[in-house]
Amino acid sequence: MSELLQQQSEILERLSESATLAMTRKSRELSAKGVHVVNLSLGEPDFETPDFIKEAAKEAIDQNYTHYMPVNGYDDVRKAIAAKFRRDNNIDYTAEQIVVSTGAKQSIINVILSTVNSDDEVILPAPYWVSYIEMVKIAGAKPVVIPSTIDRAYKFSAAELESYITPKTRMLVFSSPCNPSGSVWSEAELREIAAVVAKHPRLLVISDEIYEHIVYGAANFSMASIPEVYDQVITVNGVAKGWAMTGWRIGYIGAPLWIAKACTKLQGQFTSGASSIAQRATKAAVEADPKATHHMRDTFAERREIVSALLKEIPGLEVNKPEGAFYLFPDVSAYFGASFDGNIIANADDLAEYLLSEGHVALVSGGAFGSPDCLRISYAASEADLRESIKRLKAAFAKLKK
Repeated sequence: MSELLQQQSEILERLSESATLAMTRKSRELSAKGVHVVNLSLGEPDFETPDFIKEAAKEAIDQNYTHYMPVNGYDDVRKAIAAKFRRDNNIDYTAEQIVVSTGAKQSIINVILSTVNSDDEVILPAPYWVSYIEMVKIAGAKPVVIPSTIDRAYKFSAAELESYITPKTRMLVFSSPCNPSGSVWSEAELREIAAVVAKHPRLLVISDEIYEHIVYGAANFSMASIPEVYDQVITVNGVAKGWAMTGWRIGYIGAPLWIAKACTKLQGQFTSGASSIAQRATKAAVEADPKATHHMRDTFAERREIVSALLKEIPGLEVNKPEGAFYLFPDVSAYFGASFDGNIIANADDLAEYLLSEGHVALVSGGAFGSPDCLRISYAASEADLRESIKRLKAAFAKLKK
């Protein structure tokens, strides 16, 4: 087959493989060889979807929700999501401002491709979710990264944001609670950031709140509830994390009407409407009392305590206690330069590979999240698996020599 025939597009050449999916693939390859791997690389709750949601999906099949649906979602589903935003987030969206998509990932790329041009800059506070920077590359825009460190709980400040804004800045993209750090921005912090955003009328903000139900302190605060920036903020959410519905593939946005219309137009040429059955299940989820998710949140909180305490027993690791999501993001840079069997650990990528091959624990390098001194550890796994994984990590780290 000729090289000309196999030539890939320029967009594909710009992209990197998803680090989380790559590590999952490598762990599966090891498992296929008979190696028992504990996979802590994926951000997926180990709970099952609540029965009342599954029943809603079954009823939808019996009621023949098996035909094409509106591109932006069923009207009653969008009304239910708008009501959820008012109830949980104090944001007043109409159904016309809601767009339902095939996962929050599609929701985010819809917004970026609908509003960002190739000469624009997009600010990404690090650590950022792995796909943000790749989506900016797809749009041909320039990613501008704000670095952070564990001693600041991996947060960026309003003053830092102001210093990174230029005439070319079009968008700020961040998540709270954050994947991968678990950091949660307080109402006071978000109001300070919003005051900066309000001074720049061309600046849009994607506020990714997919982990809103997994917060261990005060309830999650939504930036779009601040009137001064309501017209500049797009709120991204979905049912995957809080409701243990990753496989249902439903995400949604609440946005200024012109952006909702733009995303609907774009989505109409890609996927059209999201799964009819999954939408009916989503309606049941967003109409339910969020207290129905608290048992999952409380279990994650218990695991956070266990894993953070055990990780602190490993010399050289810097570990903080995040306020949300289900990740720990320790600084592992103390091990850079260490070696095992003559192989040097130069960075977090090398360390993640070593811990998989020697410790048989799958983690994700922080380099994929814009924080190359760190590793992401998901504690969305059973307590038994978590304790076994830390036991293995301790043994593997102990073998490294400086």
